Amino acid sequence: MAESACEYKPGLEGIPAAQSSVSYVDGGKGVLEYRGINIEELAKNSTFLETAYLLIWGELPTTQELAKFEADIIEHRWIKYHIRDMMKCFPEGGHPMDALQASAAALGLFYSRRALDDPQYIYQAVVRILAKIPTMVAAFHQLRNGNDPVKPVGDLGYAGNFLYMLTEKKPEPLVARIFDVCLTLHAEHTINASTFAALVTASTLTDPYAVIASAVGTLAGPLHGGANEEVLAMLKEINSVENVRPFVEERIAKKEKIMGFGHRVYKVKDPRATILQSLAERLFDLIGFDNYYEIALELEKVVGEKLGHKGIYANVDFYSGLVYRRLGIPTDLFTPMFAIARVAGWLAHWKEQLSINRIYRPTQVYVGNHNIQYVAIQERNGR
Repeated sequence: MAESACEYKPGLEGIPAAQSSVSYVDGGKGVLEYRGINIEELAKNSTFLETAYLLIWGELPTTQELAKFEADIIEHRWIKYHIRDMMKCFPEGGHPMDALQASAAALGLFYSRRALDDPQYIYQAVVRILAKIPTMVAAFHQLRNGNDPVKPVGDLGYAGNFLYMLTEKKPEPLVARIFDVCLTLHAEHTINASTFAALVTASTLTDPYAVIASAVGTLAGPLHGGANEEVLAMLKEINSVENVRPFVEERIAKKEKIMGFGHRVYKVKDPRATILQSLAERLFDLIGFDNYYEIALELEKVVGEKLGHKGIYANVDFYSGLVYRRLGIPTDLFTPMFAIARVAGWLAHWKEQLSINRIYRPTQVYVGNHNIQYVAIQERNGR
């Protein structure tokens, strides 16, 4: 017999789980702010590392603070050879998100001290995680292709260095800048599934590497970070502009999700999608047009006609895959790109959780039976 001591909402929809000053979303107006600064302003004027500093420490850094932060991250870009050798044992066909989760967790073995009340420890953990996550993603990609990892270099910025480690080619400045903006756009987005996983893990006062590993595992799901991979697969399936309308109509008739559209919070077009669309167009001007873009434009138009009245519009995943594809990033690395960026937000919430910590212990609504009698195994065999 069911019992209910409190209101139950599947997925905790709309139920506040924390107080936070890290970011703010107004889904009805399409507003996203990091520490009160509009995302459009940061995408235009800031860099990913400056934005990460803002998110984690609550204010924009001075020139000296940012220079030190960037220099410390450059110093810690290397990974231990033990982690590299561990990665060599991963199956070549394994998903990069699984490799990243295992590698992130392994960092805790090398930096296991948990001085969570020591500001210097927190700073060092932030630097190590931000510095090493991109290196591990690029290293696994090289290793699964039979190559040695490409060593990081100190004369490239955060985004440019990652692209170099991935391809062993120094990217053009505009390409590196576009990727840097992509990282900024994905850096934070309030209490989503992966951030909530990070908060729950952090509330136990475990080490920050376990916090990041739990968040990476959550982000990997197709209903969260994995959606951008699905968008490219969908565009490939549609194949032409002419096929868009029948594809949408069939999906709607079958009540199937159209990847890259709809958001739990936004009821208008995701502001990040608007910025990513402009980035895609800048890339096309620089390195050539992508035929999938015409399909994407028609798809957004038709979905708007059919589902706009329900508040279903393009979200951040819709255009991010097109940008990454044009940057030459393999499809199964799209979600790791999301993770490289979102580490900044996870760390910001980890640091905030430490300042007000109380372990998460939600309740449940029990819907099972009571007073069931134990049946001996001999009497169960005839079932």
